[in-house]
Amino acid sequence: MTVTHLTQTAESGRTEPRTLRVAVVGAGFMGRVHAEAARRAGAAVVAAVASTPEAADHAARTVGAERGYPDLDALLAEAGADVVHVCTPNARHAEAVEAALAAGAHVICEKPLSTSAVQADALTAAALAAGRVGTVPFVYRFHPMVRELRARLASGEAGVVSTVTGGYLQDWLAGPNDDDWRVDSAVGGPSRAFADIGSHWCDLFEFVTGDRIHRLSAQTATVQARPRPSVTPTEDAAVVQFTTAAGVLGTLVVSQVAAGRKNRLHLEVSGTESSFAFDQEDPERLWVGRRDGNRVLVRDPSTLSPSAAKYARLPAGHAQGYQDCFDAFVADTYRAVRGEDRPDGLPTFADGLRATRITEAVLLSAASAGEWTTVGGVGDQATVGGAGDQATVGGAGDQATVGGAGDQTGVAG
Repeated sequence: MTVTHLTQTAESGRTEPRTLRVAVVGAGFMGRVHAEAARRAGAAVVAAVASTPEAADHAARTVGAERGYPDLDALLAEAGADVVHVCTPNARHAEAVEAALAAGAHVICEKPLSTSAVQADALTAAALAAGRVGTVPFVYRFHPMVRELRARLASGEAGVVSTVTGGYLQDWLAGPNDDDWRVDSAVGGPSRAFADIGSHWCDLFEFVTGDRIHRLSAQTATVQARPRPSVTPTEDAAVVQFTTAAGVLGTLVVSQVAAGRKNRLHLEVSGTESSFAFDQEDPERLWVGRRDGNRVLVRDPSTLSPSAAKYARLPAGHAQGYQDCFDAFVADTYRAVRGEDRPDGLPTFADGLRATRITEAVLLSAASAGEWTTVGGVGDQATVGGAGDQATVGGAGDQATVGGAGDQTGVAG
């Protein structure tokens, strides 16, 4: 397949963007979310593929695609997709991304980008070499109040940041009979709770602060015996202590067995002048704490910083939420695909690689009884223990550069 030009000539003679043709690979919950965001961004969802040929038509109906295909090869050969959204189970991400890039498509891949950092590194390099846009939906970046938090931290309003605390808590796997493909390590990968939701928290922290998690100590726990006894168990919960490149101390609690918590991503950054707290289940507000009094900022386009106001698509008092974040992420990706600009804060394959490196460091530390582990970075590998301890995560090729907050490393147009 060869991707066609993304512009067309209107009757007036002016060059206008052509409607993007989008394919969705995987027709579960995330596939439906991706397809809806694509339509809201003005794209045409022309193709879908499911896990079996027999389910092709059902997949098309589920995501609202024009046609279902029996397999990915047929879709890439016939559908003429400009952008492929990869929403399969985790273990299939890499092969789908590789095939889409080889066919000339731009790619949005659900996280994790891959279940290994070495493979994620290769995918990041492949997107750059192909000149294709590759993004990963760390969509909590697109809450207007997250952008407001980021702007206030960048302005120095916090003073000296010393600590950060938070967590990501869910309860959808709290019961002994709760089951999902993510529980199967052969399909979901070696990490479940941390790779699935802990990665979101780490990305959000690094995005709003511009800092990087440098060393960490982690413990994990498997709480419930799942209905699949033959499967290698993955973690239900994780607790991580960390230090950052700037010397900030942090703690993170991740759980998918926390009764009553549906999707609570909470982040609190403590500074000497101001502290800030954001709760994803209450995304219209940002708590600001000061020694002389506290206040709660409410999303209002007329009072937000410009970088936050641009994502406030509704007037104050008209709540925005998760789908709005996803819509903004997809719209920004499509802008990069069209070459209109490179939107600030767009999470790219480089950010997906970064998340995979942190996840591998967490697993390595937990397997070493919580020993302090250095997260692999530029030209580096994750290492555990002291100077003489040579245990490593990743391979010799794990060298891709990870961009900072607002950096567009990994976006190529």
